[in-house]
Amino acid sequence: MTTLREPLREENASTPAPRQARKFRPELQGLRALAAALVVVYHVWLDRISGGVDVFLFVSGFLITGQLFRASVRGRIEFRPFWGRMFKRLLPAALTVLVATMAVSLLWLPEDRWRQTGKELIASALFYENWQLASDSADYFAQNNSASLMQHFWSLSIQGQFYLAWPLMIGVLLLVVRWLRWNMRTTLLAVLGVLFAGSLAFSVWLTAVNQPLAYFHSGTRVWQFALGGILALTIDRIVLPRWLALVAGWVGVIGLASCGVVLQVGTMFPGYAALWPMVSAALVLLAGATESRIGADRFLSSRPLIYLGNISYSLYLWHWPVLLFYLLVRGRTEVGLVGGAGVIGLSVILAVLTYHLVENPVRDSKIGVNNRWGAYRFALIVLVPVIAASVVWQEISIKRAEFEFKADDRHPGAAAVATGAPIYNPDSSVVPPFAALPYEWIGWKPGECKTAVEGGVVGEGGVEVRTCTVKPLNGAEPKRRVVVVGDSHSMQFMGAMRPISERLDWELVVLGKPGCPLTATEVLPNNQSCVDWNRLVLPKIIDLQPDAVVTMGTRDVRVGLKEWTPEGYVRQWERLHEAGIPVVAIRDNPRFDFEPSGCAQIQGLTSEKCGHPRAEMYHAVPPYEAMPVPPNTSFVDLSDYYCTETQCPPVIGNVLVYMDDNHVSDTFMKTLSPVVQEKMLAQLGWEDTASKPQ
Repeated sequence: MTTLREPLREENASTPAPRQARKFRPELQGLRALAAALVVVYHVWLDRISGGVDVFLFVSGFLITGQLFRASVRGRIEFRPFWGRMFKRLLPAALTVLVATMAVSLLWLPEDRWRQTGKELIASALFYENWQLASDSADYFAQNNSASLMQHFWSLSIQGQFYLAWPLMIGVLLLVVRWLRWNMRTTLLAVLGVLFAGSLAFSVWLTAVNQPLAYFHSGTRVWQFALGGILALTIDRIVLPRWLALVAGWVGVIGLASCGVVLQVGTMFPGYAALWPMVSAALVLLAGATESRIGADRFLSSRPLIYLGNISYSLYLWHWPVLLFYLLVRGRTEVGLVGGAGVIGLSVILAVLTYHLVENPVRDSKIGVNNRWGAYRFALIVLVPVIAASVVWQEISIKRAEFEFKADDRHPGAAAVATGAPIYNPDSSVVPPFAALPYEWIGWKPGECKTAVEGGVVGEGGVEVRTCTVKPLNGAEPKRRVVVVGDSHSMQFMGAMRPISERLDWELVVLGKPGCPLTATEVLPNNQSCVDWNRLVLPKIIDLQPDAVVTMGTRDVRVGLKEWTPEGYVRQWERLHEAGIPVVAIRDNPRFDFEPSGCAQIQGLTSEKCGHPRAEMYHAVPPYEAMPVPPNTSFVDLSDYYCTETQCPPVIGNVLVYMDDNHVSDTFMKTLSPVVQEKMLAQLGWEDTASKPQ
């Protein structure tokens, strides 16, 4: 069924005539323009989130709910034409931007980002990019990736889902209203009120529990559409005094403009804080047409603002990839005033061209007019090649990522530092392939890892503790048991530790949790899950009674000499000392505000832009040297293998050092294995008697 036709009995008679019956609201276009301008300016110049996208969702709820309500009163909700118009409205500009982004990515985007970008391109084209990003938000390493070129499509995806679900909801409600002979407006208001309250409550809860997931979750955004719908059903019955309308309009405009400055939208939304832009937008619409020279509506209804509102959709789609490509090509993390003006200017030009050459021609065409299913065939015709190209692109990136590494004279990695070999030999290739970088993490074998909930139920005092155990080869009796514990920087050492285990018949027990170092609770005030994990892990280590514990000894090796050893680290080492367990604390590797390997692919393998001077990252003397540490603790300093005397480069011994902006590639870590073995044995006073014949 694509149409509900029978008029509602007495609905028109029982509904009072609207007191403000304007079919076109010019200030609404101005509101769209203001929201789009805020999104662009905040992204480009302020590196913040404005809250403008929330206004888009609110306005969509306002417009579509009003349209569907009026159709229900006429008894004629036509689903097929409605969705056909949606395809003609959303797809042309969106697919134009996606295709252009894919084409430019082949030229300038580092290969390690190809597969993920191709995956997100499909998600964006099919309106589930928000769920793709929500899934990635639960992936520790996806969070460390550079910003996605398709990231801004999350809001478009939620709107697409809304456009599909909202007519169905109102259509079902119309059937119920006819059957029970209820008033449609009153019933719809009640349903929207329930949706608003339930979704807002869910949003507040999930934002507190898992904000990255909440930000992209469709369920946490329903209340924004519902609030727009509630206003659409009531606005014609609300007439503000002129003076109050003047105040409300400007309060709304100022509220929208200031939201992103006052609030940390990226970390606080979409909980109760998101009411700020919602209420601001509602005030602008409630103010309506004040017919005053000093009214906010006069500003919002001006020709420039209305035109900006017309191109706001295309402007929103273009500004993000233009910004990211500018940063990539220029090798920068900020655009600056002049660069930002160039980014915005190019985005506006592309938006204008897209609006006049793509959006309008398709929207005004006869597609779907002369043929009932024409718009659907159009959608299929334009979607299939885009999705097919994305699939092929992903397959190409997978093929490029395939390689098998074995350290040799052409790819010595860390050994180049010890032997004095060149840091980079232009006559040899570089490994791993750039496309393989996303997979340069620990490779666990089946059955090695087990996850258990300890201390109760997750979320109710219980914590997931993951334990991975590597046994000696060929079932040999382990000659030593070593525990590797801590965050991802401790876990990454499995690339070096597994070969040691194979050579020396060690049993390795890995207790790792990304983002959670082995530390006392006082340095984790805002991360209760890590506090609880530390509380459970330390007794577990003591019960294992290992021959040694390997963990991190410093953190935050960044530009500005920020490296330090937290007191909480030392407190945990003291507790292990009391249990008679030796600790090997490893000096941390450098952390960057960009991806050195990706930079090297664009700027060149020897470009100084892709590294940092050693003197700006490492103290001449490690910070733990000046601290009282327990006698069970010894240290392994690998800074000479991450950096030369002057630079911390992206390539050492023709091996890419980093998989992202702060984690060492598994391939480079394997080349560090002999160095780690030698230093560990020396620090622990262990003889290499367990070594296998070579």
